[in-house]
Amino acid sequence: MSRAITPVPPGGLRILLVEDSDDDAALVERELRRGLAVSQLRRVQDAATMRDALDGSEYDVVVSDWSLPSFGAAAALEVVREAGLDLPFIITSGTIDEQTAVAALRAGARDFILKTNLARLVPAVEREVRESKARAGHRRADTDLHASEARYRELFDNSPLPMWVLDRTTLAFLAVNAAAVQHYGYSREEFARMTVEDIRPAEDLPALQQAVAGAPESDVVWHRKHDGSLIAVEVQSRDVSFEGRPARLVLAHDVTARLQAEEALRKSEEQLRQSQKLEAIGSLAGGIAHDFNNMLSVVLSYASLVLGELKPGDPLRADIEEIQHAGERAAEMTRQLLAFGRKQMLQPRVVDLNRLVAGMEKMLQRLLGAGIDLSLLPTAKLGKAFADPGQVEQIIMNLVVNARDALPRGGKVSIETADVVLDAAYAAQHAGVTPGPHVMLAVTDSGTGMDVETLAHMFEPFFTTKEQGKGTGLGLSTVFGIVKQSGGHVSVDSDLGRGTSLKIFLPSREGEEDDMPQAPERGDLRGKETILLVEDEEQVRVLVRSVLRRNGYNVLEAQNGGEAFLVCEQYDARIDLLLTDVVMPRMSGREVAVRLTGMRPGLRVLYVSGYTENSIVHQGVLDSGVSFLAKPITPEALLRKVREVLDAPAEPGRSA
Repeated sequence: MSRAITPVPPGGLRILLVEDSDDDAALVERELRRGLAVSQLRRVQDAATMRDALDGSEYDVVVSDWSLPSFGAAAALEVVREAGLDLPFIITSGTIDEQTAVAALRAGARDFILKTNLARLVPAVEREVRESKARAGHRRADTDLHASEARYRELFDNSPLPMWVLDRTTLAFLAVNAAAVQHYGYSREEFARMTVEDIRPAEDLPALQQAVAGAPESDVVWHRKHDGSLIAVEVQSRDVSFEGRPARLVLAHDVTARLQAEEALRKSEEQLRQSQKLEAIGSLAGGIAHDFNNMLSVVLSYASLVLGELKPGDPLRADIEEIQHAGERAAEMTRQLLAFGRKQMLQPRVVDLNRLVAGMEKMLQRLLGAGIDLSLLPTAKLGKAFADPGQVEQIIMNLVVNARDALPRGGKVSIETADVVLDAAYAAQHAGVTPGPHVMLAVTDSGTGMDVETLAHMFEPFFTTKEQGKGTGLGLSTVFGIVKQSGGHVSVDSDLGRGTSLKIFLPSREGEEDDMPQAPERGDLRGKETILLVEDEEQVRVLVRSVLRRNGYNVLEAQNGGEAFLVCEQYDARIDLLLTDVVMPRMSGREVAVRLTGMRPGLRVLYVSGYTENSIVHQGVLDSGVSFLAKPITPEALLRKVREVLDAPAEPGRSA
């Protein structure tokens, strides 16, 4: 029965035979070829020949006689070791004692076979070749493993992001990379004595324990650096085995700057939404105020006319005066709405805020009452602001009243001034801010303060936290509108129980303070000139016509631009003044004025409106050479303004 031949490398086994006896060599070769597929069998008898053979070819097994005259198995084993080869080495011998056989095996031989029992040779070769291939496979696997570990170690050490390995049982740091050392500020020795709990805030430790016990983290957490600062870190981790213990590989990405940028963007978007909301409310308020001013013009003017006809003791006089007072309060409310909607007329000039505040001190102290201390904290050599002084006074009054109402049990109010520069970074974080030098006016109280919800709505008209009847909710909205229309900025700092500080930033302007214009003396308000009145609201038109005619003026009237052109064409005599509303359907008052002054050179123009309009006003400032009367009008204000325009010296090239 023939033996099955163990598979051998392609082409058969390559055998190196160390034997000095020709007969024994033939005997061994015959046995090997009879049981194995042999592709190469080379015989050597000394060390030099064996070295040449090993240098020139690869072999699968060495079969060596134990003792040769000048060379033996022990010397042959040494040659194999010197060559650095892991070759199966099998010794054959005619006679050998047990002690010698053990010594040979200890020297590196894989088996020892007596020549009288060569039947064991082929199985021994098969076994040793098979085990040699297995050892080679293990060596390759170990080599690959070490190479892989080296590559991953290199990736770990050279990662630009902090990485570490922590013990899942003790949470101790087992390994950290250079980026972790550099970014966190701890040395490797310090890390080796720490656990991950040492870099987490105390309040995060329960969550950390849950995360380590459960699935690997993939979240944003807070870490503490060596200098004590906290950073937001995006953590990615996975469970690994490290030196035979359960561990976790962690990659930490510092996202503090990203979160700060996202928060800044969120705040900017919120400010923009708030600004757009206030802008929309302002437009609505301005429109309402315009229509309301027309009605108030009628109420106040007729009340004034009736009072002028009543004797001092007339029983109706008190009733009419109440109507007039109510109309005046309503007119004040519309002015506040216009201020919030940035639709009021401004007369900006160079203003010394220190001087203005000092001039108001006594009045403000009376306004605050005896239980509240007022402190003025002016900055020496304060720069000048560019604003409407009357409106700044209104701002201060409103802020002081607001501070007083926040101090029901008394307290302190301070008014501070300072020069500040709002830089581009500040402007980027606050919608609507123009970078540059500003003059700051801060009103601070030690009162009740405001919560987050109140802060979110404090500038909206009619929003108030005061009890019924104690406020209209227009004070701070008026401040907001005036400051914004003046090109400034409002900042609020408040916490419940810690008081409030409202800071107003107004554009800075070099130059000397302008003097306040003086009101003209009353004089005679009557006249005989011809006035063309253009007004689309019939009640207002009838009222103005009546007031003017009662005071001697010849009045031509039209309810729109088309009628005004027709009247102007049909009236042959001189027309001295065009008195026109600004906001009218189809054609604005400015367009009417431009057309009519072209037809009638020298025609003077007086505009009347309930709020500012871009055709004659830009950013709340009246265009140069334009005369304007704000609604609601009263007979005296109307007559005074008409007389002022008619009596003014003629200006060559004056535009409509």
